Amino acid sequence: MVKKETYKIILSGGGTGGHIYPAIAIANELKSRFPDAEFLFVGAKDRMEMEKVPEAGYDIIGLWISGIQRKLTLKNLMFPFKLISSLWKARKVIRSFKPNLAIGTGGFASGPLLYMAASAKIPCLIQEQNSFPGITNKLLAKKVQKICVAYDDLERFFPKDKIIKTGNPVRQDLLDVEDKTVEAKNFFNLKHGKYTLLVLGGSLGSRRINELIEKELDFLDTQNVQVIWQCGKLYYQQYKIYNNTNNVQVYEFLNKMDYAYAAADIVISRAGASSVSELCIVGKPVIFIPSPNVAEDHQTKNAMAIVDHDAAMLIKEEDLDADFENKFSQLIATPEKQKQLGAHIKEMALINATNDIVDQVETLLNNK
Repeated sequence: MVKKETYKIILSGGGTGGHIYPAIAIANELKSRFPDAEFLFVGAKDRMEMEKVPEAGYDIIGLWISGIQRKLTLKNLMFPFKLISSLWKARKVIRSFKPNLAIGTGGFASGPLLYMAASAKIPCLIQEQNSFPGITNKLLAKKVQKICVAYDDLERFFPKDKIIKTGNPVRQDLLDVEDKTVEAKNFFNLKHGKYTLLVLGGSLGSRRINELIEKELDFLDTQNVQVIWQCGKLYYQQYKIYNNTNNVQVYEFLNKMDYAYAAADIVISRAGASSVSELCIVGKPVIFIPSPNVAEDHQTKNAMAIVDHDAAMLIKEEDLDADFENKFSQLIATPEKQKQLGAHIKEMALINATNDIVDQVETLLNNK
């Protein structure tokens, strides 16, 4: 039922698509329930949320904030100044906007924003996408009222009485990709008699996955495979030379993800939390290549939560040269295995995540 309350809701999450798109999905569902509500996003000044959030129709304010680098760099020396600046600006934004509730989905900017919101006694909810939480959400856990998670056994990191397992919010247009296969292949000008491989390296791109695909283009051609290759913003200039050669299409970013998934027969992907959640809903056979360059190797943990249910394949970066061609050709040659992986991963989907999270938001608003 659509409600008329004029709530003010502030959301923060960014740095990568894995933090941005869950926040947008939550805002969209809240907007459908409360059409008169006001929304404001807070992000990091130079990150992709400053572009993607306005594209989704929401206002955003940028903070001067970034993460701590793993090695000693000039950026790390600037971190205390950025943090103080961001806390001050977050406090100013909260005093000006006067939100009824604050929502954080992880990323640099959500730390200062949620910290200052909680300090101002504003009800707060955070959403943790990964099987191993990021530092921002771990620090915020004691200050917020509710923590929505996508994996079991997170009591190691968060107060048990605040945890609600909801799953990760995903784009609602992914729920019916099975019905879009023909129009999706036409959209990408693909051949209907060939296997289609979708390659995803995350919103910014993956150097190692891109190197693999470049090296294996001739091999993929011998397997009767056409490729939709999202190489990422950082790598597009380097790899665009392969666009429309050997049945390959190269993209910096895919705006029609529902069509990309619908067109795909097999997917190669990183194992960021949002990607894993989307792939569960889509129900296609997946080869995960987790990034080893993330905190606590959480992408491998995300992927293994699926692989352990015989619902996906995993190849570590260090094993790509030795194992990729063998494992890929076996999968292509075994339609039964493809069907089995697709069915098993679909069984793990939590398709009501966005609704369940917004139900928790409503509870906080009602209590307020």
